[in-house]
Amino acid sequence: MPTDFQQPRDFVGYGPNPPFMTWPGGVKLAINLVLNYEEGSEYSWLEDGRNDNWGEYNLTSSPPVRDLGTETHFEYGSRAGVWRLARLFDRYQIPITVSACAVALERNPAVAEWMNARGHDLLGHGLRWIDYTTMERDEEERQLHEAIALYEKLMGRRPLGWNCRSLPSVNTRDLLVREGGFLYHSDPCNDDLPYFLDHQGTEILVVPYSKTLNDSRYLVAPGYSNPRDFAEDCRSAIDYMLDEADEIGGRMLTIGIHARWMGQPNRALGLREVIEHVKSKPAAAFMRREDIARFWLENHAGFERRS
Repeated sequence: MPTDFQQPRDFVGYGPNPPFMTWPGGVKLAINLVLNYEEGSEYSWLEDGRNDNWGEYNLTSSPPVRDLGTETHFEYGSRAGVWRLARLFDRYQIPITVSACAVALERNPAVAEWMNARGHDLLGHGLRWIDYTTMERDEEERQLHEAIALYEKLMGRRPLGWNCRSLPSVNTRDLLVREGGFLYHSDPCNDDLPYFLDHQGTEILVVPYSKTLNDSRYLVAPGYSNPRDFAEDCRSAIDYMLDEADEIGGRMLTIGIHARWMGQPNRALGLREVIEHVKSKPAAAFMRREDIARFWLENHAGFERRS
């Protein structure tokens, strides 16, 4: 049977009665701030004979020659942007998840060193920041093995979760199960809470990702025209979910950022406002994705289901 049909769609989920629970420390809203670190692993003319279109502009096409402008937009993220964000996280002492491509870390080992020194969470983001949707299964499996080996070499640890560039392939979930060693899977964007699914007899914990509160919206229309838009969008979601938690229990929120985009000084100001807003809310807290996964695995059986 084709792999497509081994992954049925679920339109119901928890339905009207999600688990009524509270995060550690009485927290009602767990906010997972995900720094996507991809710079140096994207498509490039020298390696792939094509350019990547997601630098500072979302280009619908690129010329059939080397695009030095887009290349340097990516380089800004690794040279300056990531360190501006690192200083921000250090200043406020908040835990984050870094969704990093293995090759990106290889080309800037200081980022891996900073992650280890600060105890930040590693989310596997692929060997490189390339599309998997049409990749042959054998090649995707080879890249998965190579990425895990490279993470272990660079960081002394492997990722416990996985999230592809934008779109997983129909083989990704099966390859992750066969590889083993993962606590959770984060390609789906279909819920506000972790949940379990069955993959051909193997139970998988999904910690959903989200592209709603994401700095990629600076590059698309309609999107964010300035940092105030991003900050207000995040504050609106945080405040609404805190109110909602009183009615239906603990909530989870993902905020996704990128070194080359949010690492720009004007946009970093908007992120700082979001961090300060969370810090002002005792019922909200930043949590690493690994900690969310472990808490769910260890405690889900005791969560109340209200009718």
